[in-house]
Amino acid sequence: MGKFVTKTGKNGQYYFNLVAGNGQVILSSEGYTTAAARENGIESVKKNAGNDSMYERLTSSNGKPYFALKAANGQVIGKSQMYESEAGRDNGIASVKTNAPGASVEEEK
Repeated sequence: MGKFVTKTGKNGQYYFNLVAGNGQVILSSEGYTTAAARENGIESVKKNAGNDSMYERLTSSNGKPYFALKAANGQVIGKSQMYESEAGRDNGIASVKTNAPGASVEEEK
């Protein structure tokens, strides 16, 4: 089962990562100015994870596939790592769909 791991950056911004059961980070947030805004971001990931139309399948400037998960308002709420193939990216999306809805939240140690 996946989990959201939260942290506060050196810049004072609040972040989360969605981590799969195997310990792999599958989605990383943008920085938030408050912990409450970060919590809203986590809830938005849980709400939107199952909707395939909320995923934007992208290719980086160096040709590596990745994806972004968007909220209903079109704002990006998380991005993936870079993958070696489109199949890897699609597996990452499937992993977010599986792990996010029931994921627990814990502070990074």
